[in-house]
Amino acid sequence: MSDVGATGALGKEFFAAVNAVLNGTSAVLLLVAYLFILRRHVRAHAYTMIAALATSALFLCSYLYSQFAFGERSSGLQSGALKTFYLILLASHVLLAIVMLPPIFMTVFRAYTRQWTRHAAIARPTLWVWLYVSATGVIVYLMLYHLFPSLAPAASAR
Repeated sequence: MSDVGATGALGKEFFAAVNAVLNGTSAVLLLVAYLFILRRHVRAHAYTMIAALATSALFLCSYLYSQFAFGERSSGLQSGALKTFYLILLASHVLLAIVMLPPIFMTVFRAYTRQWTRHAAIARPTLWVWLYVSATGVIVYLMLYHLFPSLAPAASAR
């Protein structure tokens, strides 16, 4: 282990992949839970939503750890339409990830306390924002680690 920088980059890439899998899993669970509630399978919906919440919580813990342990990875993109798209996608992802936490907790609380009408009213918009954040998390990962693989050596030098 002579190159600490390379080891750190490898760790960052590993956590980025894990985080993408957790985000993708959360997105799939959210869609399945939505289908369950549309079919009035309330218990299956509840279990699936709990799994989505747990998956997202694991993602958050893993993401925060990787940020503190390895730092941020910049895209290094040249100015242009692709960089603009990436930055808009990233900004909307981060902003909505922060903003959606209180509605998620409120939705869970209303379900737990059986306030079904109030739960349904906030659950609908919360679901779509949460799904957007989970899906864009995977897209950001794919752009940063697979669409722009030439940037990997530059990030390894950190």
